[in-house]
Formats: sequence, C-alpha cells, structure tokens
Amino acid sequence: GSAGAKYVICNADESEPGTFKDRILLIDDPHRTIEGMCIVAYSIGASKGYIYIRAEYPYIVPVLENALTEARTAGYLGKDFDIEIRVGAGAYICGEETALFESIEGKRGFPRVKPPFPTTHGVFGKPTVINNVETLCNVPLIIAQGSAEYRKIGTEKSPGSKLFCVSGDVAKPGLYEVPFG
Repeated sequence: GSAGAKYVICNADESEPGTFKDRILLIDDPHRTIEGMCIVAYSIGASKGYIYIRAEYPYIVPVLENALTEARTAGYLGKDFDIEIRVGAGAYICGEETALFESIEGKRGFPRVKPPFPTTHGVFGKPTVINNVETLCNVPLIIAQGSAEYRKIGTEKSPGSKLFCVSGDVAKPGLYEVPFG
C-alpha cells in the first residue's frame, strides 16, 4: 500500500462454536455489508477493504464475489475504494483482529502485542478500521433512519439490537434479534 493508505476490514471469521449470524447476513444480503464498508471507507478516506472469511465457509465466496461484481458494475466499488475477499486458513486464533491482519498479510495468524492499536498500526502497518458483519450491516441502517430513530430501540446507554444464535438441544434454533436491555 501507499504511504497514506487506510484500510477497512470486515471480520467474518466467526470462529466461536454455535455462531452463524455473519454467515446468514452475508448470504441473505451481501450488499448491506458492502454498503457499510463503503460508508466507513468514505468516512476515513480508505481506498482498500478486505472481507475475511473463515475457511469452513467456502460457499459464501461466490455469493460475495457476485455482489462485489454487481457493486463495481453499479459504480459503488473500484474507483476510490475496492474490496477483496480473503479466506482464512481455518485457525481459531485468526478471529482475533491482529492475528487476522497477520493472516491477510500472508503470515502465520498470530496475535500482535498491543499497543500499537489497529487505528494507527493495523493491516500492513497502516490505520485500519475492523468490525464484524453485524456492526457493518448496522451502519447503512443507522444512516438511513437517523440516529434518533435508531436510539429508540434498546436502552439509553446501549442503543440498538443484538443478534443471537440459538443452537443445540433447543426447541426453536435459529437467529434472533433482541433489543439491548
């Protein structure tokens, strides 16, 4: 990258057992994550983004590649900001953000000592914003409806909602959205 490069990373590693929310969000509406990344990129002046997917989810890659192609064709990606998909090596530790940077850089996914922090020294040693799929999906929603409307959900100190995965020996497994509080 160039001297003033900044990066936006979507951490779709989702390595905790029983979690599948990112997978559902990416398959059902990949454009929402892309839009969230574009908004973040615009706000910080980033020119490059990465969506980091765990090796166990190869079927997500063609869905995302197709969505990225659609976004490039529509003019949302390619000129000032573009996104590349990186597939992890299947190591649990790569869910940790600095280990994920190491993996994107082609090194062994091993956590870095902090400080320095990703905001100043992230991927390739450059300023980096890293968030998960759920967070990035909320960005277009908050902008579309306005922060005051978004804050009506949840509590004063924790506005919004949270996605929960329910799996195992339960009557109604699935993905549930619950307001904070």
